[in-house]
Amino acid sequence: MTTARKLVALVATLALAGCGAPATETANKAADAKLRMTVWTSNEAQLKLLNSIADAYRAEHPKVSSITFESLPFADYNTTLTTQIAGGNAPDLAWMGDISRDLIAADALVELTDPLKATAGWKYDDLVDSAAKEFSKDGTLYAYPFSNSPFALYVNTDLLAKAGQKIDPAKLTWDQVAAAGAAVHAKTGKAGFVVRDFDYKAWNTLATVWTGWGASAWSADGKTCTFASPEMQQAFTFLHDAAFKTKAMPGPGVTADFFAGDAAFTVAQVSRASLLTGSFKFALHPLPAGPKGKYAVIGQAGVGVLASSKQRDQAVDFLAYLSNPENAAKLAQFFPPPRKSLLTGPQLAANNKVLNAAQLKAAVVDQLPNAVTLPNHTNPAEIAQKGKTALDALWTPDADIPAVLKSVCTAIQPVLDK
Repeated sequence: MTTARKLVALVATLALAGCGAPATETANKAADAKLRMTVWTSNEAQLKLLNSIADAYRAEHPKVSSITFESLPFADYNTTLTTQIAGGNAPDLAWMGDISRDLIAADALVELTDPLKATAGWKYDDLVDSAAKEFSKDGTLYAYPFSNSPFALYVNTDLLAKAGQKIDPAKLTWDQVAAAGAAVHAKTGKAGFVVRDFDYKAWNTLATVWTGWGASAWSADGKTCTFASPEMQQAFTFLHDAAFKTKAMPGPGVTADFFAGDAAFTVAQVSRASLLTGSFKFALHPLPAGPKGKYAVIGQAGVGVLASSKQRDQAVDFLAYLSNPENAAKLAQFFPPPRKSLLTGPQLAANNKVLNAAQLKAAVVDQLPNAVTLPNHTNPAEIAQKGKTALDALWTPDADIPAVLKSVCTAIQPVLDK
């Protein structure tokens, strides 16, 4: 059994034990409640906002003496969180992404639907159904989907101008991005396009590209690997050519940070706009069209209350406060919210210091209704590692793309079958 699966098994054991304990033990109302919430952001502005909301909550709830936001490195977040839970040091609340399905399946999260509906002024019907789906089971919500950030194409217009390149936002395709990116690299030495956080490791982020070819990692029911499909072969041929033939994308071992001015384009979530410093002129567009036409992909993050928390009542109450309409509007400057009332260009732009209403409407509001999420499955760590090990063979100039993609299915299908 892998380390990841051992941790998940321990999570299940502890969560079930916690769920069966008396309410006085698992949801005490101590006069000196201290809440801890794990997050993967270390952004000072985001943490400042979170702390300001926590301070306002504590001012109204003197029984809560402290609320601490513990920043964990994103790359190790899932492993660290599950280790904390398995070791009896679970936080009271936690951000979560692709680990959510494992935690829900393990009964490691507190049900939120009823307490949120019962909170005055919370307005549960304001939630976008599609946003809540990823964090729900059998109609019950287990994590509030605080961030529903579409992936978009950021453009360094200064670099394009230096290379004499222009793009047509109204008819933008991946072929155009690759051609302009190759020209920028040839002219300036800078990178063409990068898929942020991919770095030839986190292959699931490539769904922001392959979805344009109509490809997917597995079937809709999650039971069958589809990496070897013709659509996926075409998408990876495009990526392989960009890395090794046209040099439109940095090859293995080469890093390029768009937000530092090192690339002409990057695919990144709209929430990453906070990384823009004003050092170059930029544009923001929805993802380029692929052979199958226009499409949208979102990355979601939720926040839930751990069933093993000894302060569950206070943790749920704080989560309800953190996610109420007023605070959701504040958080919207960084994290596109799941509330219908806030999903307009002007509403999102009200607190956003980087993007304007038109950009936010095009990249967020217009994309959310038909967006698909990044690949998510139970046992995400095991799938990610086995998939990466198999895909490593693809990143050589003479790779046999169909054979490599078939090997990916050979590697991950047994995990999908579990």
